[in-house]
Amino acid sequence: MDDQACPRCKTTKYRNPSLKLMVNVCGHTLCESCVDLLFLKGSGSCPECNVPLRRSNFRVQLFEDPMVEKEIDIRKRVLKDYNKKEEDFATLREYNDYLEEIETIIFNLTNNIDVVNTNKKIEQYKKENREIIMKNKAKIGQEELELEEILEIEKQMEELRRAEVARVEQEAKKQKIREKEALIDELMFAEGDAKDILNTFAQTMANKPEEVAPAVQKVTQFSTGVKFTRGSANHHMPVCEEAPLFRYSPPPAPARCGPDPPSVRDILASGYRAHIKPETEAEKAGGYSSTLPCLRALQDALAGLYHAS
Repeated sequence: MDDQACPRCKTTKYRNPSLKLMVNVCGHTLCESCVDLLFLKGSGSCPECNVPLRRSNFRVQLFEDPMVEKEIDIRKRVLKDYNKKEEDFATLREYNDYLEEIETIIFNLTNNIDVVNTNKKIEQYKKENREIIMKNKAKIGQEELELEEILEIEKQMEELRRAEVARVEQEAKKQKIREKEALIDELMFAEGDAKDILNTFAQTMANKPEEVAPAVQKVTQFSTGVKFTRGSANHHMPVCEEAPLFRYSPPPAPARCGPDPPSVRDILASGYRAHIKPETEAEKAGGYSSTLPCLRALQDALAGLYHAS
């Protein structure tokens, strides 16, 4: 409960089930009411670390641990500038060193380790790689736009398919209602036997070809263009031909020259179970017997014994 409490007003989830905790860039949480009180005068700082805060930077806490929220915020901020790809490096080792440097920066900022020098390092990197950063930002923006367009097209196609299926179902329902109304009118005004009319109607409905809903075209690839490897429409399972049933045959026992282990009858008669914990009534009811594990232990003990020549 302590984790789900506001550190300023000490309100907990137990006392107020609708408590909404919010987190800022410093990683410390406040409830929504305390956030509103903090910015009554237009500006405010964190009650725990006195870091100047902005009202717009507060967001609803998604994870129980506020440090996770802080790391996510810092990671997003750092990766906006450290946006190089593998193709920007000559070797894979250089790219791995670059990724390790990013993780070190994020770790230092998250845990408040050498924050001043780390921020200076980030500013120095931004000055030295300004052109590459802007180029990669434009590339990422273009890729995001293309992905959004693909998702929008897929969404429209899905809506069209659903609308077509709903239209066919609605038409089928209307057709059934019309057929029932025609049957009722015929029963009311026809001069023939009602039983014959019902039999004729049932026979007509049985011989009527069933309307098949339009087949919904299955999606065979992701939005990125990667094709599915399973469940595609062109994938057919191989048909197994009939074969004779499997018959179990025990594997041949390995050749051995040691002493033969005792049988179950010998174990029961010769006192092998004298120092073994007997089974309880509940274990007996479940089918357990101490004879079988004793036999297995003796077999394992004698399996590696050989007579000396």
